[in-house]
Amino acid sequence: MRQGPLLLLFVALSVTPGLQAEESQPQPIAPPQAPAVADDSAARIAALQQELTESQRQLGELQAATGERESAQIGRLRQDNQRLKLQLKQAQANVPPRLFSEQQLWFAIGAGTALLAFIVGRLSAGGRNKRRSEWV
Repeated sequence: MRQGPLLLLFVALSVTPGLQAEESQPQPIAPPQAPAVADDSAARIAALQQELTESQRQLGELQAATGERESAQIGRLRQDNQRLKLQLKQAQANVPPRLFSEQQLWFAIGAGTALLAFIVGRLSAGGRNKRRSEWV
């Protein structure tokens, strides 16, 4: 066996473990029609949503209690809720659209893999037995 195709096969096999896909963790409380976001924007949005839910929870707890002191805290929490909702809307509006959807990305990866396999197959065939590969 010639050394060229064997070396090419060895290099291709040594590179493939680095190309494995990583699983991403599920996004907490993402709106159903929100576009996918970058990591830093996603973290900011998640933090704002968590702060909003915490503020709403505190507002609900304080509404159960009565008194003047509680009503002042309720007013502050309502203002805080409005501010957080506005910040959340602004953060979601500033997210750049993605180039490909996840389905399109996997299709492109599959097409690239098929093309790479075809090229490697043609290169590894070399000059032996041209008659067998005349259909290509």
